[in-house]
Amino acid sequence: MSRLLIAALLAAAPAFAATFAGVDVPAPPAPRVVTETFWGTQVEDPYRFLEDTSDPEVQKLMKAQAEAAQAILAKLPGRDRLLARIKEIEAEVPAVVTSVRRDDRGGVFYMKREPRDNQFKLYRREGFAGAEVLVVDPEVDAKATGKPHAIGAYSPSDDGRLVAYQISAAGAEIGTLRVIETATGKEVTPPIDRVRGGAGSWLADGSGFFYSRLAEGYEKRPRAERYMDALTWLRRLDAPDKDFAVFGPGLHPQVAIERSAGAAVGVVHGQPLVFAAVYHGVDPNGSLYFAALDAVLAGKPAWRKVYDQSAEVHEAAIAQGWLYLRTAKDAPRFKVQRTRLPQADLAAAETVVAAGEEVITDIAGAREGLYVTRRDGAAKRLLRIGHAAGARAQEIALPLKGNVSVTNALSRMDGVVLAIAGWTRAGRHYALGPADARPTVLTLAPPGRYDAPAGIVAREVKVKSHDGVEVPASIIARADVRLDGSNPTMLYGYGAYGLVEEPSLSPRTLAWLEQGGVVAMAHVRGGGINGEGWRRAGWKTTKPNTWKDGIAVGEWLVANGYTSPKRLMIYGGSAGGIFVGRAITERPDLFAAAAIGVGNTDSVRSEFRANGAGNIPEYGTVKREDEFKGLLAMSPYNNVRPGSPLPAVLFEHGVNDSRVDVWMTLKTGSRMAAATTSGKPVLMRLEYDAGHGVGSTRDQSQARTADRWAFFLWQAGHPDFQPR
Repeated sequence: MSRLLIAALLAAAPAFAATFAGVDVPAPPAPRVVTETFWGTQVEDPYRFLEDTSDPEVQKLMKAQAEAAQAILAKLPGRDRLLARIKEIEAEVPAVVTSVRRDDRGGVFYMKREPRDNQFKLYRREGFAGAEVLVVDPEVDAKATGKPHAIGAYSPSDDGRLVAYQISAAGAEIGTLRVIETATGKEVTPPIDRVRGGAGSWLADGSGFFYSRLAEGYEKRPRAERYMDALTWLRRLDAPDKDFAVFGPGLHPQVAIERSAGAAVGVVHGQPLVFAAVYHGVDPNGSLYFAALDAVLAGKPAWRKVYDQSAEVHEAAIAQGWLYLRTAKDAPRFKVQRTRLPQADLAAAETVVAAGEEVITDIAGAREGLYVTRRDGAAKRLLRIGHAAGARAQEIALPLKGNVSVTNALSRMDGVVLAIAGWTRAGRHYALGPADARPTVLTLAPPGRYDAPAGIVAREVKVKSHDGVEVPASIIARADVRLDGSNPTMLYGYGAYGLVEEPSLSPRTLAWLEQGGVVAMAHVRGGGINGEGWRRAGWKTTKPNTWKDGIAVGEWLVANGYTSPKRLMIYGGSAGGIFVGRAITERPDLFAAAAIGVGNTDSVRSEFRANGAGNIPEYGTVKREDEFKGLLAMSPYNNVRPGSPLPAVLFEHGVNDSRVDVWMTLKTGSRMAAATTSGKPVLMRLEYDAGHGVGSTRDQSQARTADRWAFFLWQAGHPDFQPR
């Protein structure tokens, strides 16, 4: 055989990195290094070409990686039994209910998924105890198109006779806004495309609604500008071909906001005003504008700025002639102030709830008063304060210690709807009347077998981090757990945007605990468990605290006998990809395995993704020297060291992700696979009918969980999950 023929055959043969469970995993592609210099620092990017996911070569690589991952996971002996157990447990959950809304006629809307359903559907009742009526079933679209569909958001008119809802396919989150009659399902206006996120806000008489829409031709724009210049429009039902823009960047000279900003626009009930609540990307500090209602309806609004980001307002509520504000200004654990409408003068604002040791987490306005939740560690309590001057706060007695949130409060209506859950108690909805001292459980979903499983305990601990700061952590395990280092333990963290891992119980977690598993939630810096100061201590240039806190919690779990490095797993998704990716690149010896879901893992390139500009307030920009250094330090992709004995890594990503582009996984997974010397797998589990996770079907979610846990148990040495 000639040398030329041998070379040709070798070139045609696929390259494999390794074999696991009898399946060959494709080797990472050959690097094509792009070098850039930022502030005197050279940054090498060996896999920049993978950002072009339309390239047939990249698509072939994705397909090969996805097939290999799926084949390996399917060969883990205990995987199918684990999935069957997850399905069995969730079949005993009568229904999952979310997004409860009320209307002026006493109707109640809500999203619900029953055991037989693969997706959430929209229902309405006449009152909390009325007969249930199906309003929107996304499975109709799924069957017609062959692609999974999901309702992203919905908005009933004040009287409940009409409902607007946004629906999208295959997890893309960008879809169509439809408006129907609640009673008949008949569409009352032509559908609106290019809608990303919400479902609009109605005029009080139901004659029209405000909605936000991406710019025409957004999909053809440069990637980093794709979601910029979104405007809020007004549609009148009697003139659907005459929509006009009322708010957005570049629209009115008195509104100076960046191109990546968005807004929620709606009427102020009881006042001749329209509000525009501006969100500047992911910056929690918003802005607020008011305009006269008649001027907005005429298409000639003169917007007046009430406050901008400098006021450090994280949340606003309007009720009974008051504008209430939850602000971090001179109050890192927040305070609540209020000012009279229509003047809304912050200089004359009075303090309703002063700052204290507890973190003020949320506010909501109802006709009878303001509702405030406060946090002490992972648990919250609920207060009600009347609108009258000098009203004293009344604490509401809750049925359990854990998380409480006000899911529905209307300034024109008495009472609120609450959602309450705990680490060992499944969430339920409750009604709280204006004079009630304690809430009443609702029957939108009947009780389930696993609402309060026996033999499960939760423990709150504090762990000293690298700099002596105490980091809260929540541990969920079976009551008979033995602290002998033998337990497969899943350490979860997020640490971004000021978000908190709130107490809650997903019944499927029992399938992990039944395998002897432990779950540990690390409330690391960058999250908000201790307020705004805690968020800023894991943000931009302080981001290293996020993964160092996670490492400290992992070390504590080992030192206290919960697990060992051979059985410690770490998991996080989206922004949590930084938490996981940097923990394993800094301390690969501490973890047996890691899973990164839809992870933002290439921080230096983060602002150049489609959703990147809006995330600059959280991570920073390469255009500033200090923030570039922070991005380089936090980027898992840029901190993969050749020759590092990395733990086993499972990347999970929906190809249609509109928040974190899938190339983040392709690049980081390839670099880790090329660098690791541990002999452990680096797998890319890619889903072609999914996105960031929002809108995933029950089947998709269950399979994703079973694969992750089977991967963990395999790497932890569990005998039932070892490939033959």
